[in-house]
Amino acid sequence: VGETVGISEEIMGLTILAAGTSIPDLITSVIVARKGLGDMAVLPVPWLLYSLSHGSQPIAVSSNGLFCAIVLLFLMLLFVIISIAACRWRMSRLLGLTMFLLYFLFLVLSVMLEDRIIHCPVSI
Repeated sequence: VGETVGISEEIMGLTILAAGTSIPDLITSVIVARKGLGDMAVLPVPWLLYSLSHGSQPIAVSSNGLFCAIVLLFLMLLFVIISIAACRWRMSRLLGLTMFLLYFLFLVLSVMLEDRIIHCPVSI
């Protein structure tokens, strides 16, 4: 769909990331599935099917700023933990706004890295 509309692979990848496909979601889904509530779990079935149909060959992943994106994720995690602690581990309007702003900042920086508006000094 993204190719038809003219959206780059990187932006589509970030969209999928933003949609919630992350390691904590996977772990939570596995826990829920093991408890017998498989209809609530979101498991990586498409990746499994692709791997099985292509003989488990490695999939090349290219990204303009992969290293910087990983560092950015860890920094955002740190800021999220600091924000939660600063709000005394209670959900409040301020914490919600902070989470929204951190998420928005992450998306903006990620798109700027992928579109090479910001250049990552480390290449892997």
